[in-house]
Amino acid sequence: MRRTWRTAALLAGGMVVAGLIAVLIGSWRTGAEIAAHVERVRVAARAAMPPDPDSAALAALPVPVRAYLRFTFPDGPPVGVRLVEMEMAGDFRRPRTEGFAPTTASQTVAVGVPALAFAARTPILPGIHARAWDAFADGRMEMKARILGLVTVVDETGSPELDRISLRRWLLESPLYPMALLPGGPVTWQAIDDSHARAVVSHGGLTAALVASFRPDGSLASFAAEEDGDLTTPYHGSGEHVTREDYQLVGEVMLPMAFTISRAAGGRILPFWRGRVMRIAFRNQIGVPSF
Repeated sequence: MRRTWRTAALLAGGMVVAGLIAVLIGSWRTGAEIAAHVERVRVAARAAMPPDPDSAALAALPVPVRAYLRFTFPDGPPVGVRLVEMEMAGDFRRPRTEGFAPTTASQTVAVGVPALAFAARTPILPGIHARAWDAFADGRMEMKARILGLVTVVDETGSPELDRISLRRWLLESPLYPMALLPGGPVTWQAIDDSHARAVVSHGGLTAALVASFRPDGSLASFAAEEDGDLTTPYHGSGEHVTREDYQLVGEVMLPMAFTISRAAGGRILPFWRGRVMRIAFRNQIGVPSF
């Protein structure tokens, strides 16, 4: 009997060790895939010149956009910023669920060309977490989520619609790197009225647009899509609505440090990622801080 129990204990211990090794390997693989996507964004940022508009191009912008840029760049736009890196923390709601869970995330974004890599970590059960990431570079996207680095629960690769959603994601996040919204880059502006304007981004034959709402002080209050989202998908994608609050001067730029990103359909706005920017850095050469 003792030998039987000893054998069972050894087998159980071996299974635990094998499970831990599998989790470690899965986590390493996930980290390596995320790092590879970040490098794709860095390569894209190196190759793209950021916008450097002249006074005539700025003067031709819609009135609320000019006010927004004056608010955002009180001392004028910084020159030569190519890349932004940020860390965020808040609460995230997984697709087709109602509850929120504490989540941390990082994001690396190119300024002069639509490219980004986003990675998040969120708990599923006590002691069990999921890592989700999506990346968009060279006009193509990839989106994945894994539990413990082993069980893949989301696995989406580029299609024209998903690529367009990722292009919109880059635009939706752009108030955190507002140099990308200057004339001469991939974004153009269309007038609507004294407090709204349409931002249109084009890249690789794809186009995406969002309507910006501006506050009286010039700050950008929200970006919103003009079409409903599909709430049945196993991913949130870019979301169709974002609010931006708590503007703070970071170096030479006024940035919104609080956000709520939502799905929108049928007249409803359904938040799924609400939080704060905990750290943000702009780089004029890859690896060299701008401020």
